[in-house]
Amino acid sequence: MRITIACPAALIEDANNLAMALAFGPADALTFREPSWQDADGSLYSAASLEATDDWVAGAQTTLNRPEWDTDYTVNMAGAERAQDALYFWVPDEDGQEPPLASPGALVAIGAVDGLAALDAMGLSRVPEDEAV
Repeated sequence: MRITIACPAALIEDANNLAMALAFGPADALTFREPSWQDADGSLYSAASLEATDDWVAGAQTTLNRPEWDTDYTVNMAGAERAQDALYFWVPDEDGQEPPLASPGALVAIGAVDGLAALDAMGLSRVPEDEAV
């Protein structure tokens, strides 16, 4: 399933630790980079869109364990847990609920929707190049 995640600028480091805890190695620390999206209030976000397995989705919502590859303690598990606590996962269904808007205090993830459409549904737009961080 395609999952698109809006990460507030203040949560980027923790969100990258969560990405490493759920994925394959230190390269996943680059999942969320410089914020290039903004909401109507001007709050900044980084975004990632990925194909995720059901196991990844389940792992993102259950107790985190240090990945087997992390023998040198690269992952800040406390940061990963903070990001997991801030995670709000939404998938459209038949009840007609509106998707959640991005929030400066939450990692908002929308599943089963095209990446750009998900960011639009979250109320995000690209930061103009002349204003980029």
